Amino acid sequence: MQPEKNHYQFVQWGLLCVILLGGLLLTGCDRQQQAPATRPTPQVSTVTVQPERIALTTTLPGRTSAFGVAEIRPQVSGLIQKRLFNEGANVKAGEVLYQIDPAPFKAALENAMATVTAAQKNAERARAALLASSANVSRQKATLALAQKNRERFENAYKSKAVSTTQRDQAVTEAKVAESTLLAVEAQAESDRTAIAAADAAIQQAEAAMKTVRINLSYTQVTAPISGRIGKSNVTVGAIVTAYQPTPLATIQQLDPIYADMPQSTTDLLRLKRRLKEGQLEYGADQNLVQLVQEDGTLYPLSGTLQFSDVTVDPTTGSVTLRALFPNPDGVLLPGMFVQAIVPEGINEEAILVLQQGVSRDPKGNPYALIVDAESKAGMRPLTLDRAIGSQWLVSAGLKPGDQVIVEGLLMLRPGTLVKPSPFQTEANSTSATESPAAAK
Repeated sequence: MQPEKNHYQFVQWGLLCVILLGGLLLTGCDRQQQAPATRPTPQVSTVTVQPERIALTTTLPGRTSAFGVAEIRPQVSGLIQKRLFNEGANVKAGEVLYQIDPAPFKAALENAMATVTAAQKNAERARAALLASSANVSRQKATLALAQKNRERFENAYKSKAVSTTQRDQAVTEAKVAESTLLAVEAQAESDRTAIAAADAAIQQAEAAMKTVRINLSYTQVTAPISGRIGKSNVTVGAIVTAYQPTPLATIQQLDPIYADMPQSTTDLLRLKRRLKEGQLEYGADQNLVQLVQEDGTLYPLSGTLQFSDVTVDPTTGSVTLRALFPNPDGVLLPGMFVQAIVPEGINEEAILVLQQGVSRDPKGNPYALIVDAESKAGMRPLTLDRAIGSQWLVSAGLKPGDQVIVEGLLMLRPGTLVKPSPFQTEANSTSATESPAAAK
């Protein structure tokens, strides 16, 4: 019985081995039959390149500065009696800010006025003396004329022996005396004229001194030269100030409008000028309008106007300064704020834009894009990129209108690979495509 049982187990194990070997053979045959299967054609999404009209801008960092700054300094020396403004308030041009003690200047004005009065009286006396001298000159001229006629008559009579020598000599002496007297009177009149001229000069000098004192008296009221916001006061009541001292009493800044100064590299400036000259860019209607982004990232609601570009290059930074003027009616912008200005460069009528996801870079960092050629194969195009505009790149060279740029399905895709292209659907397009006609309306 035992040998029969062993023979039966041996047969069972043999059948099991045959079944397992058959299964392995069948599995190997299936694998050999499935090996020749081909890989499916990759599907990619493409965007057709079309030229667009875009307005190019550049963002420049900068800082704001006051439209006008006036440092208040006294023009006369004296004691501060009053401060007539509130620190940080808005003041108007001509408003009195400080009052300097006017007493010394009032006394000097009274003295100058008295000097003018004395000079005027001296001039009046000199004119009265001149009138008297002029009258004496007239009378003496008449006396001289009469004496000269008498001398002629006595000389003629002496020749005819009608008068004596003594009478003739007396007539000649009287004529000489009259002539000498006339010369003396005329000299006195000339002296009186000189006195009048000196008196008039003294009057002018005294009036000029009085005018200077009046001006200094008016300077005792320190006024605001411009309208704006005034800062803190550097002096208090009772302080002694000196004329044109180096430390200002206060500072006024005009904040409406306000400047924004932005440095721009000379490289960008030369590139912009070259593009405008070559016709790649054109001036737009709003070429001088500038937008401003504030420190917190919000856009300033009012547009500014580009004023000028500086003519001097900063040798330390290699840049020039652009200045824009912005209205600031609410005083939101303060001097010294860091801002970013969006400055227009021009209009590009045939700009080529491509989605950033469709641009790759080689190991050297050079940008390129894969396109679908006429044979439905992937081709590589090296690109020259200008700048990023939103989610797109502005392409300067490497693509032409009509090129189909691959933007999806780039993973493990190689140039020369046969692809199956389809139009790329953005989120906006897919949403509008799934909306119902009523909802779209």
